[in-house]
Amino acid sequence: MKKSTIQYKRIFSDILDKKYPKKKEMCRDLLSKGDLSVLDIIELNTRIFGSPDAPTSAFNQSHRSYTRSSVLQILDFQKKNHLNNSQVARHFKLSRHTVAKWKKKYLV
Repeated sequence: MKKSTIQYKRIFSDILDKKYPKKKEMCRDLLSKGDLSVLDIIELNTRIFGSPDAPTSAFNQSHRSYTRSSVLQILDFQKKNHLNNSQVARHFKLSRHTVAKWKKKYLV
């Protein structure tokens, strides 16, 4: 049985072609990547639709899920930029407890 995957590149390209052709150039660098990570998808969504209002943002945040590779990207970002858990959590809109839990799970 073949597992179906969501084709985010195709979805975002169609949205840009049909509704936001002026923003296409702004998103070209992300859409030209081979595979889109969770962080890339979030960035594309923000570039196209802008920042959501507070209730929408809270709802969306509670329904996000992160793959192992995206968690490792976040922890790598933390290490490269010499940030503590609170700073990383604020940057990615996470709980600092979540960041600490990820560090225990993936870096120990």
